[in-house]
Amino acid sequence: MASAEVDIPSRGRRDGGDSYRPSAPRARTPPPVRTEEEKQAAAKAEYEKLLNMRSGGTYIPPARLRALQAQITDKTSKEYQRMAWEALKKSINGLINKVNTANIKFIVPELFGENLIRGRGLFCRSIMKAQAASLPFTPIYAAMAAIVNTKLPTVGELLIRRLIMQFRKGYKRNDKAVCLSSTTFLAHLINQQVQHEILAGQILLTLLNKPSDDSVEIAVGFCREVGQYLEEMQASISMVVFDQFRNILHEADIDKRTQYMIEVLFQVRKDKFKDNPAVKEELDLVEEEDQVTHNVELDGTIDVQDGLNVFKFDPDWEEHEEEYKKLKAEILGEGSDDEDDEDDEDESSEEEEEEEETKAMEIKDQTNADLVNLRRTIYLTIMSSADPEEAVHKLMKINLPAGQEPELPSMIVECCSQEKTYTKFFGLIGERFAKINRLWCDLFEKAFATYYETIHRYENNKLRNIAMLFGHMFAVDALGWHALSVIHLNEDETTSSSRIFIKILFQHIAEETGMPKLKAKLADDMVRPNLEGLFPRDNPRNIRFSINYFTSIGMGLLTEDSREYLQNMPKPALPAPAARDDSDSDSDRLARLVRAALADLLIVDARCPAQREETDDPGPTRTLALVLARVQGLTQGLPLLLAGGGETLRTLPARPENRSALPARVCLGRPRLVEPGVLHIALTADPDLLLPKDEETRHQRARSGVGETPVLTLAGVEGTALR
Repeated sequence: MASAEVDIPSRGRRDGGDSYRPSAPRARTPPPVRTEEEKQAAAKAEYEKLLNMRSGGTYIPPARLRALQAQITDKTSKEYQRMAWEALKKSINGLINKVNTANIKFIVPELFGENLIRGRGLFCRSIMKAQAASLPFTPIYAAMAAIVNTKLPTVGELLIRRLIMQFRKGYKRNDKAVCLSSTTFLAHLINQQVQHEILAGQILLTLLNKPSDDSVEIAVGFCREVGQYLEEMQASISMVVFDQFRNILHEADIDKRTQYMIEVLFQVRKDKFKDNPAVKEELDLVEEEDQVTHNVELDGTIDVQDGLNVFKFDPDWEEHEEEYKKLKAEILGEGSDDEDDEDDEDESSEEEEEEEETKAMEIKDQTNADLVNLRRTIYLTIMSSADPEEAVHKLMKINLPAGQEPELPSMIVECCSQEKTYTKFFGLIGERFAKINRLWCDLFEKAFATYYETIHRYENNKLRNIAMLFGHMFAVDALGWHALSVIHLNEDETTSSSRIFIKILFQHIAEETGMPKLKAKLADDMVRPNLEGLFPRDNPRNIRFSINYFTSIGMGLLTEDSREYLQNMPKPALPAPAARDDSDSDSDRLARLVRAALADLLIVDARCPAQREETDDPGPTRTLALVLARVQGLTQGLPLLLAGGGETLRTLPARPENRSALPARVCLGRPRLVEPGVLHIALTADPDLLLPKDEETRHQRARSGVGETPVLTLAGVEGTALR
């Protein structure tokens, strides 16, 4: 039996193996290789995500943040700049927190190693926060700020502005702690000459204007810190402040504790602030000529630049960093490498040895060639500058020999005087120098006094330019108004040149500031004592002269106080009148006195020129001494004001001693009482002045109205008086 065949389906084989074995592993495609840009983008995105999470309160491990920060190397990216900003903030804050008296000299170079131009807002915020938390360390923080201010004045000015704004806010909110920390910091900055001392007077007067227990306590603390420096530099401000303290002590309704604080302050002042020195010796680290003094006013408009406290993207980051590196190298004196430093030290030591050898052979030049070269250098530097900032920058780099500093202000004024018309270019140069340093301010004030005393040597154009230059500096408060104390505005101590100078000076000040502001400035209690020469109050004659002068130049508004003072002055007492008939007039009484005195004297016959015939001999006369003796004897010693030709010749006392110096021949005129207690008699010692022999001269006088008029008959002879 044949077997049937059955087809059994076979199992198909897979490629690469038997039918009972698994297939070979599939080949996986490798992940794509990311470029550097993609890595940077991913790291930036992750870093931004982590920052947002951390700001929301999520904890982020610092190691993870540091790993991401290490991956971000693109300096033009916002994320890299944010990381650098955070690092700058931590570095500045750390350096400020660890500074003390012992290590301040080492901390400051490290501080300059950070970019303080970019981080000036961070620096100011950090140092103010640290000072407010530890007030006893305020002198150290002020010393650090003073050192930074010498190299970066913008940082010092920003710090002062923020402190003033903080004080103003604290004062309005009655926040005693804020006011106390702000005033303490400002006091030590004033002691370090970072800020002008006028701010101290403004703060003290503000606190004492409406005294309360808290405001007086803050003022006492502030005055103890800044009192010694204020006594040395501005004694007038100190006097006004302590007078206000004295008034509060006697009149104001304040607590016993506050009264005791004021009494202790007066005792501290009496001891000359020996326990509160302005600057301690170990913190006196800045030379006076290197310090830059700012003049920020308490009530002025202040920009505190709060935007500097937060991060901002800088498209020119690398350029600004390179600029600060150059500035840092200039500040710290960094060299290229250590070898260069060693070479420089060797060269400097050799130069010092050579200088010591040449000092023994030094020759003194008596021809002033060095002074001429210095003036030429200053002149060329000024005239080659395009703007005032460039001129000041170049002039500051000139190495002035010791003792030759006054030449710089003098040359600035001289260059200005040489111009055909005044240009503000020179005024801005002088303003910047006077505001940079107190040394230059004092030198400009001395130059003002010198030029005022010698102004008569300059012609009108130079005089005008010099006056307008100083007028600009007074208008912008670059010069202290106490410099005007050299001016004594009266008829005896001024000349025509000095009066023109004063006129142009005040007109230019009024043009720049406005008349209301000028009047308010002159009425200031701290300025008024220095203006006694301009607005005198010693005698009516000088007061009238000052009033008439300012009125004639169109500034009568400035003389309102002088007018009121003159009007309220007591009148001089008149001498007791002699007994006389009520029907007699003053002129008749005086005429009788003169007739009685001159009854036996022969006076020159002096009729009108048209009526008098020419004679060679004017006639015999007696001496003027005898005349005065007789007249004064009858008038009971009344002073005589003797005048001739319309001008006063001489004012004689009641008993003249030197009679030999008096003229022997005299013609007297009609006596008049022109002032209370003064007898006025016109006279001349030369009869030819009354009676010219020249016919032409006689007719000219007759036509011009200058002639003789017979006024009195004395012993049969007529006297004369010039009109």
